[in-house]
Amino acid sequence: MKAAFLTASASRKAGGLFWSVRAAASHLRMLDWDLQVFAAVDEYTKTDRAAWQGIPLHLFPTRGPEAFGWMPGLAGALSEAQPDLVHTHGIWMYPSLAACSWGTAHRKPWMVSPRGMLDPWAIRRSAWKKRLAGRLYENRHLRGASCLQALCPAEAEAFRECGLRNPIAIIPNGVDLPDPVSQPDPPSWAHLVPSGSRTLLFLGRLHPKKGLVPLLHAWSCQPQRRSEPWILVIAGWDQGGHRAELGRLAASLGISGSVRFVGPQFGTEKIAALRFVDAFVLPSFSEGLPMAVLEAWSYGLPVLMTPHCHLPEGSAAGAALEAEPEAGSLIHALDSLCRMDPGDRRRMGERGRALVASRFTWTEVARHLSDVYRWVLGRGDRPASVMP
Repeated sequence: MKAAFLTASASRKAGGLFWSVRAAASHLRMLDWDLQVFAAVDEYTKTDRAAWQGIPLHLFPTRGPEAFGWMPGLAGALSEAQPDLVHTHGIWMYPSLAACSWGTAHRKPWMVSPRGMLDPWAIRRSAWKKRLAGRLYENRHLRGASCLQALCPAEAEAFRECGLRNPIAIIPNGVDLPDPVSQPDPPSWAHLVPSGSRTLLFLGRLHPKKGLVPLLHAWSCQPQRRSEPWILVIAGWDQGGHRAELGRLAASLGISGSVRFVGPQFGTEKIAALRFVDAFVLPSFSEGLPMAVLEAWSYGLPVLMTPHCHLPEGSAAGAALEAEPEAGSLIHALDSLCRMDPGDRRRMGERGRALVASRFTWTEVARHLSDVYRWVLGRGDRPASVMP
């Protein structure tokens, strides 16, 4: 059977979707789905295209406003591909319009994965633009979907609060478990960490929703409370000039000596970073279900995150500490993490890896998606992952 993924970007510009969409496509193809991916060309496409090796990738230049991302060639290419089903990853941009136009014209089903973009915090950002997009095409795209994919129960609840009554499949993101024995070279920035220091890693887009501003405020209150020196490593690509804002804040708080901005980390460099550090932090205001936390757990790292990461399993399993994305709450959580016995941190990370192995591997995610696709196409029973 044939399926198509539609997404606004097939590069690092898509953030976590770059990893999750690619991995889902790869594992579905292992299950004998004839799956192709359709996306726009952007400034990182040339660098990141090689990562899609083995997955048919159709890329289109865009015209008009960047926030909409109109791809004039997409509609024709999608009709020519003749998929049985289209699955849109992310919303508010041209792929939404293309998917529902294709489905209506060909009388075929489509699915939608909003990927956290219907979270209340996300909707409040550029709210008037999203209201306009909703009236023009997005409401039709969402309401016409044969099934919506939620990454967690909280996201499914957000769908219902938006008035959506479609069936919802609750299927999380996943990761591939790394080899626990492999020991790559240290990351290129390892020399920036003083000998004997512990390291706390943030890895992701440098964007206001990631909660780095309250994290830096909380970090500034920590040095006198730590039993050993710690360095906060902030790794990721800048979005909208937020990196400069964070640098100025760190300087004004007097913490530049214990904060390192090391830029984007991809491929072997990201693996080296995850192998090198002692703990991981994601202080987000809003997430669907963050790949970064799953990857940190897969490498056996203890995690500090917010409830808005929608991974309560981590706290329940003793694999994570939770704090609200505000300085007061983060101060207490950072204090607990930094003062913890190294053996206790190691055991916390081991529980995270066990949690990923049992619930968040791409093999399982792809199997659930395949079952939902078959059900949507009338070729199987309703899977247990689907809410009526």
